[in-house]
Amino acid sequence: MITQYYRPQSLKEALDLLAQPNTRPLGGGTWLNQSHDETFSVVDLQAIGLNTIQKTGNSLEIGACVTLQQLLESTECPAALRQAIRIDAGLNIRNAATVAGALVGCDGRSAFATVMLALDAKLTYTNPKTTQSVGLGEYLPVRPAGLITSISIPLNASCAFDAVGRTPLDKPIVCAAVVKWASGRTRLALGGYHTAPILAMDGTEAGGLEAAASNAFHEASDDWASSEYRMDVAATLAKRCLEAL
Repeated sequence: MITQYYRPQSLKEALDLLAQPNTRPLGGGTWLNQSHDETFSVVDLQAIGLNTIQKTGNSLEIGACVTLQQLLESTECPAALRQAIRIDAGLNIRNAATVAGALVGCDGRSAFATVMLALDAKLTYTNPKTTQSVGLGEYLPVRPAGLITSISIPLNASCAFDAVGRTPLDKPIVCAAVVKWASGRTRLALGGYHTAPILAMDGTEAGGLEAAASNAFHEASDDWASSEYRMDVAATLAKRCLEAL
């Protein structure tokens, strides 16, 4: 239950408020508005300028409070990322949910987080003492305390995404995203299982992509699918993505 609401006018003010006990950031509110047993205060981030999308060189800088729909509609958003966003959320949720919130609250079945992991997205997060930039792959396992202010993705790489679910827009049972740079560097991220997407490969070339996809799911059994099924499908999807590039 939300017991106190704050609307700061600056990042510093927001950080000072968030340093208080039992206080959480409020972006789109899609998670905080769900039923919770505990009580807490919220700090509304809408007025502190974290809602812009800007191309800077070969990168796209995305403010933490940019909504999924804003990102989807951006002309700079990679097509594979648009596809993943549509799978993750319907229009009403996309109009409210923020990019940072979607990453902080994601699980392994998030198509959006899977593509962002493949893109080697960089997160800038801050607290009253320090500001740090880390890769999404470093962030997801621990999700440290601090306010995410921006996310950066490369625009100088090719990206492809594919997924298998019960329906085309259902949360995936298996999904794969492959990103390849002109240098030959290739990253493969897989989703559909566990608490966060898996980085299955980050190499200087695409050799061994299918084997890496299959090996990443060798213990990925749950109520949705067996590990054998996921291993087979992951290899197939990785191959399709690479061919699409």
